[in-house]
Amino acid sequence: MTEPQSRDRSVSPDATVGYAYSEDSAEPVIGDDATIRSGTVIYDDVTIGDGFTTGHGALVREETSIGDEVIVGTNTVIDGQTTIGSRVSMQTNVYVPTNTTIGDRVFVGPSATFTNDRYPIRRSFELEGPTIEDDVSIGANATLLPGVTVGEGSFVAAGAVVIDDVPPGTLAVGAPAEHRPLPESLKGGNDI
Repeated sequence: MTEPQSRDRSVSPDATVGYAYSEDSAEPVIGDDATIRSGTVIYDDVTIGDGFTTGHGALVREETSIGDEVIVGTNTVIDGQTTIGSRVSMQTNVYVPTNTTIGDRVFVGPSATFTNDRYPIRRSFELEGPTIEDDVSIGANATLLPGVTVGEGSFVAAGAVVIDDVPPGTLAVGAPAEHRPLPESLKGGNDI
């Protein structure tokens, strides 16, 4: 199936761009050169820069700001009130909860899960997602608990469970994640 072209955008007819969640919500603003694939839903009150690309079935909820050249993989969920920088690549099945901040040049591997509720249902808690600083790489199936900060240039290994802050330029590995010096081969920024 070919996707219609408009304003330097390719939007599948099976995508929803501008899901009105309230009577006074405003249509999303999406930059040039976007590719929005079938099954994707983008709510109102979302701002997205140039070069945005989704896989199939992605969800971007309200009050989210996304920079330029961002990839949101198939079945990835961004649950709103979230800020995402530029040149970010989120692979298939990533979950990003409300109140999360993701910096520039961040890679998030398949099925990585970020959380924002310390005591799900059991106790009242102000929702606080993780903060991911610039040039961070997060491996497949990693889990980040509420309120943690992953420092600039850090690397979170596949399957790691991050329960506390990861200092800049550090390797986080294991469950719960231990902090180790970042190997020379993993140092440097991400070229996304």
